[in-house]
Amino acid sequence: MKEILQHLFDQKTLSRAQAKAVLSDIAAGKYSEAHITSFLTVFMMRSITVDELSGFREALLELCHRVDLGGVPTIDMCGTGGDGKDTFNISTTAMFVAAGAGIHIAKHGNYGVSSVSGSSNVLQCLGYSFTNDVAQLQRSLERSKVCFMHAPLFHPAMKAVAPIRQALGMRTFFNMLGPLVNPAFPPFQLTGVFSMELARIYGYLLQNDPAKQGYIVLRALDGYDEISLTGSFKLLSRGTEILAEPETLGLKRILASSLRGGTTPEESAKMFQAILNGEGTTAQNDVVCANAAAAIHCVQPNVALTDALAMARESLLSKRALGALQAFMSV
Repeated sequence: MKEILQHLFDQKTLSRAQAKAVLSDIAAGKYSEAHITSFLTVFMMRSITVDELSGFREALLELCHRVDLGGVPTIDMCGTGGDGKDTFNISTTAMFVAAGAGIHIAKHGNYGVSSVSGSSNVLQCLGYSFTNDVAQLQRSLERSKVCFMHAPLFHPAMKAVAPIRQALGMRTFFNMLGPLVNPAFPPFQLTGVFSMELARIYGYLLQNDPAKQGYIVLRALDGYDEISLTGSFKLLSRGTEILAEPETLGLKRILASSLRGGTTPEESAKMFQAILNGEGTTAQNDVVCANAAAAIHCVQPNVALTDALAMARESLLSKRALGALQAFMSV
């Protein structure tokens, strides 16, 4: 590791093969916490390259505990996190809304590191027990249209660096990797990113991934890693890049303050439940439905975003989304 660190400190980048080898060695427990911390810090001080992210991704996918969901056409809905906005758990709520609209979700999530509460925090607060039992994940998908994979149970490298990431409490390149290394290899992907630079890298990687039938990369121009409705946002998919406004969806712009999350995981879980119970504010409902609509449109591109939004709203208001959560929790 000393040679790799010196290479990086000399302002050089890693080749794809080097990046893959380093992350494989981290997963194997070959390096000290001090070395791993130094390695992570390098990528907090400069942009990551396509080759570096590709190499890290290859290592994680080769080492992961794969999940066979029987060919069900699933979508992963997640953001990279690290946008510093401290919103409520939008994508976690939106996945149950999308599920209520008939979309199958294979969610890859983790505890919050750079935020108060990640998807794993919320579900754990509700009493959900994480599992890597494939049969149980298949049952969950069949009964609720949602299965959840807690990243450390499937990725040795993520488990190895979890305490270090938690201690740092800041965005690292593992934030960038999370949406790219779903162990179920879903054919569809909806991912929000914290910068346009990363959006371009994601677009390149997903476009060249033969397993992806469809994908959308989201980026709000004012910094959110999802459709925030606070301003303009971009949607990148294969061969297209769309600049849209809340008004494009027939929705009103909202204030950033209306998206604030809880100050503890428990508060965040209560907000999540309240929205699915029909007790959300107009702003919360609109944002959740907008992001669920993007997932519906990704899986069913023949359904226009505005029509997908109507499907999402019906799922939420009819409480089919709540039914999906209840079925998910009962598996």
